[in-house]
Amino acid sequence: MKTMKAAIYYGQKHVEVKELPIEECGPDDVLVQNIYSSICGTDVAVYQHGPNTGHKVTPGGEFGHETVSRVVKVGENVKDVQVGDRIYPYPLLAKNDISRAGTLGGFSQYMLLPKAKLNRSFYKVPAAISDRLAALTEPFTVGTRAARRGNPQAGEHGIVFGAGTIGIAAAVALKHFGMDKVMICDLADFRLNIARELGFEVCNPGKEDWREKAQAYFGQARSLTGEVADIDEWVDAAGATSILDDFFDFGKISSRFVAVAVNNKPRQVDLLHMTYAQQSLIGSGGYFPEDVKDVFAIMSSGKWPLEKMITQEYPLDQIVTGLETASDPSKALNVIVKPN
Repeated sequence: MKTMKAAIYYGQKHVEVKELPIEECGPDDVLVQNIYSSICGTDVAVYQHGPNTGHKVTPGGEFGHETVSRVVKVGENVKDVQVGDRIYPYPLLAKNDISRAGTLGGFSQYMLLPKAKLNRSFYKVPAAISDRLAALTEPFTVGTRAARRGNPQAGEHGIVFGAGTIGIAAAVALKHFGMDKVMICDLADFRLNIARELGFEVCNPGKEDWREKAQAYFGQARSLTGEVADIDEWVDAAGATSILDDFFDFGKISSRFVAVAVNNKPRQVDLLHMTYAQQSLIGSGGYFPEDVKDVFAIMSSGKWPLEKMITQEYPLDQIVTGLETASDPSKALNVIVKPN
Protein backbone atom coordinates (compact mmCIF):
# COMPACT_ATOMS: atom_id res chain seq x y z
CA MET A 1 0.00 0.00 0.00
CA LYS A 2 1.34 3.40 -0.99
CA THR A 3 1.62 5.99 1.77
CA MET A 4 1.99 9.74 2.08
CA LYS A 5 2.98 12.32 4.65
CA ALA A 6 0.13 14.21 6.27
CA ALA A 7 -0.11 16.83 9.01
CA ILE A 8 -2.46 15.59 11.73
CA TYR A 9 -4.18 17.93 14.18
CA TYR A 10 -4.29 16.62 17.75
CA GLY A 11 -5.41 19.74 19.58
CA GLN A 12 -4.04 22.99 20.95
CA LYS A 13 -0.39 23.49 19.98
CA HIS A 14 -0.20 19.85 18.87
CA VAL A 15 0.32 19.00 15.19
CA GLU A 16 2.40 16.08 13.94
CA VAL A 17 3.39 14.84 10.48
CA LYS A 18 2.44 11.17 10.09
CA GLU A 19 2.43 8.47 7.40
CA LEU A 20 -1.06 7.64 6.07
CA PRO A 21 -2.25 5.38 3.26
CA ILE A 22 -3.11 7.10 0.00
CA GLU A 23 -6.80 6.56 -0.71
CA GLU A 24 -7.76 4.52 -3.74
CA CYS A 25 -9.20 6.42 -6.69
CA GLY A 26 -12.59 5.02 -7.66
CA PRO A 27 -14.35 5.34 -11.06
CA ASP A 28 -16.02 8.65 -10.09
CA ASP A 29 -13.07 10.12 -8.20
CA VAL A 30 -9.98 12.22 -8.80
CA LEU A 31 -6.69 11.83 -6.92
CA VAL A 32 -4.56 14.96 -6.64
CA GLN A 33 -1.09 15.77 -5.39
CA ASN A 34 -1.09 19.00 -3.38
CA ILE A 35 1.36 21.60 -4.70
CA TYR A 36 0.94 24.37 -2.12
CA SER A 37 -1.44 24.98 0.75
CA SER A 38 -1.93 28.31 2.50
CA ILE A 39 -2.31 28.59 6.26
CA CYS A 40 -5.72 30.13 7.01
CA GLY A 41 -6.49 32.29 10.03
CA THR A 42 -8.82 29.54 11.23
CA ASP A 43 -5.95 27.03 11.05
CA VAL A 44 -4.00 29.37 13.29
CA ALA A 45 -6.99 29.69 15.65
CA VAL A 46 -7.45 25.95 16.21
CA TYR A 47 -3.68 25.49 16.55
CA GLN A 48 -3.30 28.26 19.12
CA HIS A 49 -6.56 27.82 21.05
CA GLY A 50 -7.83 24.31 20.47
CA PRO A 51 -10.84 22.71 18.72
CA ASN A 52 -14.01 24.68 17.93
CA THR A 53 -12.19 28.01 17.71
CA GLY A 54 -12.02 28.09 13.91
CA HIS A 55 -13.17 25.62 11.28
CA LYS A 56 -14.42 22.30 12.65
CA VAL A 57 -11.07 20.53 12.60
CA THR A 58 -11.35 17.09 14.16
CA PRO A 59 -8.57 16.08 16.56
CA GLY A 60 -6.75 13.11 15.09
CA GLY A 61 -7.55 14.06 11.50
CA GLU A 62 -6.06 15.83 8.51
CA PHE A 63 -6.64 19.54 7.96
CA GLY A 64 -5.85 22.44 5.62
CA HIS A 65 -8.23 23.78 2.96
CA GLU A 66 -6.54 26.60 1.00
CA THR A 67 -4.92 24.49 -1.68
CA VAL A 68 -3.76 24.24 -5.28
CA SER A 69 -3.28 20.69 -6.54
CA ARG A 70 -2.25 18.67 -9.59
CA VAL A 71 -4.31 15.76 -10.87
CA VAL A 72 -2.40 12.44 -10.75
CA LYS A 73 -5.22 9.93 -11.32
CA VAL A 74 -8.68 10.19 -12.87
CA GLY A 75 -11.54 7.72 -12.45
CA GLU A 76 -12.91 6.18 -15.66
CA ASN A 77 -16.25 7.99 -15.33
CA VAL A 78 -14.70 11.45 -14.93
CA LYS A 79 -14.38 13.04 -18.37
CA ASP A 80 -13.72 16.75 -17.78
CA VAL A 81 -10.24 16.68 -16.25
CA GLN A 82 -6.93 15.05 -17.17
CA VAL A 83 -3.80 13.90 -15.39
CA GLY A 84 -1.49 16.92 -15.09
CA ASP A 85 -4.25 19.54 -14.82
CA ARG A 86 -3.88 22.05 -11.98
CA ILE A 87 -7.02 22.46 -9.94
CA TYR A 88 -8.41 24.41 -7.02
CA PRO A 89 -10.44 22.08 -4.76
CA TYR A 90 -13.54 23.90 -3.50
CA PRO A 91 -13.46 23.24 0.28
CA LEU A 92 -17.21 23.03 0.84
CA LEU A 93 -17.77 20.30 -1.76
CA ALA A 94 -14.35 18.81 -2.57
CA LYS A 95 -14.93 15.88 -0.21
CA ASN A 96 -18.61 15.63 -1.16
CA ASP A 97 -19.25 16.36 2.52
CA ILE A 98 -19.84 19.95 3.67
CA SER A 99 -18.68 19.08 7.19
CA ARG A 100 -15.18 18.60 5.75
CA ALA A 101 -14.80 22.23 4.56
CA GLY A 102 -11.95 22.89 6.95
CA THR A 103 -10.44 19.42 6.90
CA LEU A 104 -9.75 18.64 3.27
CA GLY A 105 -6.20 17.49 3.85
CA GLY A 106 -4.43 20.40 2.21
CA PHE A 107 -1.51 19.77 4.55
CA SER A 108 -1.16 16.25 3.16
CA GLN A 109 0.79 15.16 0.11
CA TYR A 110 -2.22 13.64 -1.66
CA MET A 111 -5.95 14.16 -1.50
CA LEU A 112 -8.88 12.21 -2.91
CA LEU A 113 -11.84 14.09 -4.39
CA PRO A 114 -14.78 11.64 -4.35
CA LYS A 115 -17.51 12.00 -6.98
CA ALA A 116 -15.48 14.82 -8.47
CA LYS A 117 -17.28 17.34 -10.67
CA LEU A 118 -15.72 20.25 -12.55
CA ASN A 119 -16.90 23.71 -11.46
CA ARG A 120 -18.56 22.17 -8.44
CA SER A 121 -16.06 20.28 -6.30
CA PHE A 122 -13.04 21.68 -8.14
CA TYR A 123 -12.04 24.34 -10.67
CA LYS A 124 -9.25 24.33 -13.24
CA VAL A 125 -6.57 26.96 -12.54
CA PRO A 126 -5.65 29.19 -15.53
CA ALA A 127 -2.09 28.81 -16.83
CA ALA A 128 -1.35 32.50 -16.22
CA ILE A 129 -1.52 32.01 -12.43
CA SER A 130 1.60 30.72 -10.66
CA ASP A 131 1.48 27.74 -8.31
CA ARG A 132 2.27 29.91 -5.30
CA LEU A 133 -0.38 32.52 -6.09
CA ALA A 134 -2.98 29.86 -6.88
CA ALA A 135 -2.69 28.67 -3.26
CA LEU A 136 -4.36 31.96 -2.27
CA THR A 137 -7.48 31.28 -4.36
CA GLU A 138 -9.67 30.29 -1.42
CA PRO A 139 -9.08 33.35 0.80
CA PHE A 140 -9.25 35.57 -2.28
CA THR A 141 -12.70 34.24 -3.12
CA VAL A 142 -13.85 35.04 0.43
CA GLY A 143 -12.50 38.59 0.15
CA THR A 144 -13.95 39.04 -3.32
CA ARG A 145 -17.35 37.90 -2.14
CA ALA A 146 -17.23 40.41 0.70
CA ALA A 147 -16.38 43.20 -1.72
CA ARG A 148 -19.19 42.18 -4.07
CA ARG A 149 -21.76 41.99 -1.25
CA GLY A 150 -21.39 45.75 -0.74
CA ASN A 151 -22.50 46.39 -4.34
CA PRO A 152 -19.42 48.45 -5.31
CA GLN A 153 -19.89 50.94 -8.13
CA ALA A 154 -17.41 52.54 -10.50
CA GLY A 155 -15.95 55.74 -9.09
CA GLU A 156 -16.94 55.01 -5.48
CA HIS A 157 -14.70 54.89 -2.42
CA GLY A 158 -14.05 51.95 -0.09
CA ILE A 159 -12.26 51.27 3.18
CA VAL A 160 -11.13 47.88 4.45
CA PHE A 161 -10.29 47.16 8.08
CA GLY A 162 -7.84 44.27 8.34
CA ALA A 163 -4.75 43.74 6.18
CA GLY A 164 -4.75 39.95 6.29
CA THR A 165 -5.16 37.95 3.10
CA ILE A 166 -8.96 38.30 3.06
CA GLY A 167 -8.82 42.03 3.78
CA ILE A 168 -6.28 42.76 1.06
CA ALA A 169 -8.20 40.48 -1.32
CA ALA A 170 -11.35 42.52 -0.62
CA ALA A 171 -9.46 45.74 -1.34
CA VAL A 172 -8.11 44.36 -4.62
CA ALA A 173 -11.61 43.22 -5.58
CA LEU A 174 -13.06 46.67 -4.84
CA LYS A 175 -10.57 48.13 -7.31
CA HIS A 176 -11.32 45.33 -9.79
CA PHE A 177 -15.02 46.20 -9.56
CA GLY A 178 -14.23 49.81 -10.45
CA MET A 179 -13.86 51.72 -7.19
CA ASP A 180 -11.71 54.84 -7.52
CA LYS A 181 -10.06 55.00 -4.09
CA VAL A 182 -9.55 52.27 -1.49
CA MET A 183 -7.82 52.52 1.89
CA ILE A 184 -6.68 49.64 4.11
CA CYS A 185 -6.41 50.00 7.89
CA ASP A 186 -4.56 47.67 10.25
CA LEU A 187 -2.48 47.75 13.43
CA ALA A 188 0.40 45.74 11.89
CA ASP A 189 2.86 47.94 10.00
CA PHE A 190 4.42 44.83 8.45
CA ARG A 191 1.19 44.03 6.66
CA LEU A 192 0.42 47.66 5.84
CA ASN A 193 3.77 47.97 4.10
CA ILE A 194 2.82 45.09 1.82
CA ALA A 195 -0.58 46.67 1.14
CA ARG A 196 1.22 49.89 0.26
CA GLU A 197 3.46 48.00 -2.16
CA LEU A 198 0.29 46.74 -3.85
CA GLY A 199 -0.73 50.35 -4.46
CA PHE A 200 -3.16 51.05 -1.62
CA GLU A 201 -3.43 54.00 0.72
CA VAL A 202 -2.91 52.66 4.23
CA CYS A 203 -3.49 53.76 7.81
CA ASN A 204 -2.51 52.43 11.23
CA PRO A 205 -5.30 53.52 13.63
CA GLY A 206 -3.04 52.73 16.56
CA LYS A 207 -0.64 55.46 15.51
CA GLU A 208 -2.74 57.99 13.58
CA ASP A 209 -6.29 59.32 13.46
CA TRP A 210 -7.84 57.26 10.69
CA ARG A 211 -10.86 59.58 10.47
CA GLU A 212 -8.71 62.61 9.66
CA LYS A 213 -6.60 60.65 7.22
CA ALA A 214 -9.70 59.25 5.54
CA GLN A 215 -11.25 62.70 5.13
CA ALA A 216 -8.01 64.01 3.63
CA TYR A 217 -7.82 61.06 1.22
CA PHE A 218 -11.47 60.56 0.25
CA GLY A 219 -12.84 64.05 0.74
CA GLN A 220 -15.91 64.86 2.79
CA ALA A 221 -19.54 63.82 2.71
CA ARG A 222 -22.61 64.36 4.86
CA SER A 223 -23.76 62.12 7.72
CA LEU A 224 -26.63 62.60 10.18
CA THR A 225 -24.29 64.34 12.59
CA GLY A 226 -21.98 66.34 10.33
CA GLU A 227 -19.16 66.04 7.82
CA VAL A 228 -17.40 62.69 7.57
CA ALA A 229 -15.11 60.91 5.12
CA ASP A 230 -16.68 60.20 1.73
CA ILE A 231 -16.67 56.39 2.02
CA ASP A 232 -19.33 54.38 0.21
CA GLU A 233 -18.43 50.84 1.32
CA TRP A 234 -16.86 49.66 4.56
CA VAL A 235 -15.48 46.11 4.79
CA ASP A 236 -14.72 44.65 8.21
CA ALA A 237 -12.10 41.92 7.78
CA ALA A 238 -10.68 42.44 11.27
CA GLY A 239 -13.58 41.89 13.66
CA ALA A 240 -12.77 44.58 16.24
CA THR A 241 -15.83 45.82 18.12
CA SER A 242 -14.97 49.45 17.42
CA ILE A 243 -15.31 49.11 13.64
CA LEU A 244 -19.10 48.76 13.56
CA ASP A 245 -19.39 51.52 16.16
CA ASP A 246 -17.28 53.77 13.95
CA PHE A 247 -19.51 53.00 10.98
CA PHE A 248 -22.59 54.25 12.80
CA ASP A 249 -20.72 57.28 14.15
CA PHE A 250 -18.81 58.23 11.00
CA GLY A 251 -20.55 56.52 8.10
CA LYS A 252 -22.00 58.86 5.51
CA ILE A 253 -25.62 58.76 4.40
CA SER A 254 -26.33 55.71 2.19
CA SER A 255 -23.05 53.98 3.09
CA ARG A 256 -22.81 50.18 3.32
CA PHE A 257 -21.06 48.02 5.93
CA VAL A 258 -19.97 44.48 5.03
CA ALA A 259 -18.96 42.11 7.83
CA VAL A 260 -16.71 39.22 6.72
CA ALA A 261 -14.56 38.84 9.86
CA VAL A 262 -15.37 36.04 12.30
CA ASN A 263 -17.10 37.83 15.17
CA ASN A 264 -19.55 35.85 17.30
CA LYS A 265 -20.29 38.48 19.94
CA PRO A 266 -23.90 39.75 19.99
CA ARG A 267 -24.20 43.42 19.00
CA GLN A 268 -26.87 46.07 19.41
CA VAL A 269 -27.85 48.00 16.31
CA ASP A 270 -29.61 51.37 16.22
CA LEU A 271 -32.18 50.61 13.53
CA LEU A 272 -33.67 54.11 13.71
CA HIS A 273 -30.26 55.62 12.93
CA MET A 274 -29.85 53.18 10.02
CA THR A 275 -33.30 54.11 8.75
CA TYR A 276 -32.70 57.86 8.75
CA ALA A 277 -29.14 57.48 7.41
CA GLN A 278 -30.33 54.94 4.78
CA GLN A 279 -27.37 52.74 5.66
CA SER A 280 -26.98 49.01 5.02
CA LEU A 281 -25.50 46.33 7.27
CA ILE A 282 -24.48 43.27 5.22
CA GLY A 283 -23.06 39.89 6.12
CA SER A 284 -20.68 37.94 3.89
CA GLY A 285 -19.53 34.35 4.34
CA GLY A 286 -18.10 31.88 1.85
CA TYR A 287 -18.37 32.45 -1.87
CA PHE A 288 -19.97 31.33 -5.13
CA PRO A 289 -18.72 30.27 -8.58
CA GLU A 290 -18.88 33.86 -9.83
CA ASP A 291 -16.33 34.81 -7.18
CA VAL A 292 -13.92 32.07 -8.27
CA LYS A 293 -14.23 33.37 -11.84
CA ASP A 294 -13.43 36.91 -10.71
CA VAL A 295 -10.48 35.78 -8.60
CA PHE A 296 -8.98 33.94 -11.56
CA ALA A 297 -9.44 37.08 -13.66
CA ILE A 298 -7.79 39.24 -10.97
CA MET A 299 -4.85 36.87 -10.54
CA SER A 300 -4.38 36.43 -14.29
CA SER A 301 -4.46 40.16 -15.01
CA GLY A 302 -1.06 40.91 -13.49
CA LYS A 303 -2.29 44.34 -12.35
CA TRP A 304 -1.15 43.71 -8.78
CA PRO A 305 2.07 41.96 -7.60
CA LEU A 306 0.00 39.65 -5.43
CA GLU A 307 2.77 37.18 -4.63
CA LYS A 308 4.17 39.88 -2.32
CA MET A 309 1.44 38.75 0.08
CA ILE A 310 3.25 35.42 0.52
CA THR A 311 5.82 36.20 3.17
CA GLN A 312 7.06 32.72 4.16
CA GLU A 313 7.14 29.21 2.71
CA TYR A 314 7.82 25.99 4.63
CA PRO A 315 8.06 22.29 3.74
CA LEU A 316 5.44 20.03 5.27
CA ASP A 317 7.88 18.75 7.91
CA GLN A 318 8.09 22.32 9.26
CA ILE A 319 4.35 23.00 9.41
CA VAL A 320 4.46 23.74 13.15
CA THR A 321 7.01 26.49 12.48
CA GLY A 322 4.70 27.72 9.72
CA LEU A 323 1.71 27.84 12.08
CA GLU A 324 3.72 29.71 14.72
CA THR A 325 4.97 32.17 12.11
CA ALA A 326 1.49 32.74 10.69
CA SER A 327 0.30 33.54 14.22
CA ASP A 328 2.38 36.74 14.33
CA PRO A 329 0.95 39.56 12.15
CA SER A 330 4.04 41.67 12.87
CA LYS A 331 6.18 39.18 10.92
CA ALA A 332 3.88 37.40 8.49
CA LEU A 333 0.99 37.96 6.13
CA ASN A 334 0.36 34.78 4.17
CA VAL A 335 2.33 31.63 4.98
CA ILE A 336 2.26 28.70 2.56
CA VAL A 337 3.23 25.06 3.01
CA LYS A 338 4.74 22.86 0.28
CA PRO A 339 3.56 19.28 0.98
CA ASN A 340 5.71 17.65 -1.74
